[in-house]
Amino acid sequence: RHAARATGLPALADDSGICVTALGGAPGVLSARYAGEPKSDARNNEKLIADLAGKADRRAHYVAVLVFVRHADDPQPIITEGEFHGEIIDTPRGEGGFGYDPYFLVPDRGLTVAELPTEEKHAISHRGKALRQLVAKLKQ
Repeated sequence: RHAARATGLPALADDSGICVTALGGAPGVLSARYAGEPKSDARNNEKLIADLAGKADRRAHYVAVLVFVRHADDPQPIITEGEFHGEIIDTPRGEGGFGYDPYFLVPDRGLTVAELPTEEKHAISHRGKALRQLVAKLKQ
């Protein structure tokens, strides 16, 4: 709403994170700063792998939530959510993506998100799912 109020335009907010089952859903909303400030993908990944040491359950999922307001006082924001399920591996693979992508394995593909072609990643990712839901709701 702040952006819509400041600009007089519609606004879209996006938040996402990774939730790891064996860690009780952590890092969750703290994903970008899991290892503290200043934020660092490398340190976040090191902490994640260290926290999972000795744990057999490696299930994880990304979550993205989008909120769209038509104007600052929009009484009915459009809210969508997408999830993307996989598991965490100990050794990074792939050069694409960012954040936890080199450690996030898509089991039915046998590839990490960092190894997926960009178009495929967008087709199956949490953010892609949430965005497609938003577009569908805007067309209604």
